[in-house]
Amino acid sequence: MAVNKAKVAIGFIVAGVLTVFFGTALTFVGPIIIDDQIVKNTVIDPKNEMSYTMWKDVPVPFYMSVYFFHVLNPKEILNGEKPMVEQKGPYVYRKRIQKDNITFHPNNTVSYREYRRYYFEPSMSAGNESDVVTIPNMLVLGAAVMMENLPFAVRLMISATFKTFKEGPFLTKTVGELMWGYDSGLVDFLNKYLPGMLPSSGKFGLFAEFNNSNTGLFTIFTGQDDIRNVHKVDSWNGLTQLNYWRTPQCNMINGTAGQMWPPFMTKESTLPFYSPDACRSMELVYQRPGKLKGIPLYRFVAPKTLFANGTDYAPNEGFCPCRQSGLLNVSSCRHNSPVFISHPHFFNADPVLLDYVQGLNPTEDEHGLFIDIHPQTGVPLNVSIRLQLNLYMKRVSGITETGKISEVVMPMIWFEESGYIDGPILNTFHTNLVILPAVMEFMQYGFITLGLATIIIAALVYHRAKRSRKTVMLTSTVVKNPGASDKDLVKGSHVHETKEKSITYNSE
Repeated sequence: MAVNKAKVAIGFIVAGVLTVFFGTALTFVGPIIIDDQIVKNTVIDPKNEMSYTMWKDVPVPFYMSVYFFHVLNPKEILNGEKPMVEQKGPYVYRKRIQKDNITFHPNNTVSYREYRRYYFEPSMSAGNESDVVTIPNMLVLGAAVMMENLPFAVRLMISATFKTFKEGPFLTKTVGELMWGYDSGLVDFLNKYLPGMLPSSGKFGLFAEFNNSNTGLFTIFTGQDDIRNVHKVDSWNGLTQLNYWRTPQCNMINGTAGQMWPPFMTKESTLPFYSPDACRSMELVYQRPGKLKGIPLYRFVAPKTLFANGTDYAPNEGFCPCRQSGLLNVSSCRHNSPVFISHPHFFNADPVLLDYVQGLNPTEDEHGLFIDIHPQTGVPLNVSIRLQLNLYMKRVSGITETGKISEVVMPMIWFEESGYIDGPILNTFHTNLVILPAVMEFMQYGFITLGLATIIIAALVYHRAKRSRKTVMLTSTVVKNPGASDKDLVKGSHVHETKEKSITYNSE
């Protein structure tokens, strides 16, 4: 029996060693298996049913929240006083995104157009689209700045045209009209006699050209040959670089289309993307780690240099002519109208911009933009892109509608495009990216622990079995040779006979 125990113990020691080896191997192989699955599921391929569907018809509910800067003192502004504004909103719209005209190419790229539609959500809004607000009239005050270098007689004629069509320096309209367009005799006149001057040929509204439209023809890499390139833009509307700006660097189309990024990000990674609405590429930087319902994430935010002017940040010189830091001059891609993009409430901008307007209060929590990314897959878990639309306005002689307006960059609206993964998609993410890796990690260390425990216990059993075998053999020798001397039994040891005739040996 003792001999059998020793053999069984040796068998368990071998099994323990193999278990430890398997657990150790799993610590190396496990992450490779997970990474390989991520690569397979991240490539843009119709065979990847879940990830391809996520990319094609973004199932995450996206919302656009719009805030208007309601002008409280329009008459005083015309007399040169400081503008006073009151924020109204949010007016929330559900954004439906869908890719169409999807075409795969032999060079591992895919082309598509992405269509967007907006649906008003009264239950999520602070008011209704019938609410009335007052904002600067871009058609008048924007055109005045555009025409300030024309001959004085021409400016007088433009002013007369404004009066003919009863267009004043400020608009008081409903939210729905300002968003999606309103009838204007001046717009009809300009479209008839100066075609191409305005962005749309129908009604004039701040978001009229956004609804039921697409963002242009994107061609991006599928990642089939190199996963590091997945989602990166190859061209936009057939262009590999833009022609809006003054330097090649500013005209570069960098990064992705702004919805997903390549996997395996680190804290040193950045989030570059091209935005057709901003007419440029932008880049977010790592801020901090976090979690969304147990899923690890990295938060990326806009650096302070994003909208800095060329004086404060030399690489942005190509986006000039610039004004104060914190403003992006988009006139070159907006029909030369004096329009500027900034963070809401001039967050991260030159403080002097806040001094020009009363009623602004910038904070990072409310007005900073961010994207929370799952670093292993490059999939955004929570997104909040916040931008503000501003109009540069001033007094222009000959155009009486401008009165005595002081030179000011006037905030008109700001909007937030937001969305986060929830529901079945979040559950799938949680299962595949949190639970399964945790189970695999538990198995790795479980096998190693089990193997070590098996080796230790089996070694103890083996040692005990060996000692027991020696004891039995020596006892048998004493019984067979009762007259044997101590020296005959064990050389160098003492023999002590007990009442039970058991023998123990103590080494000298």
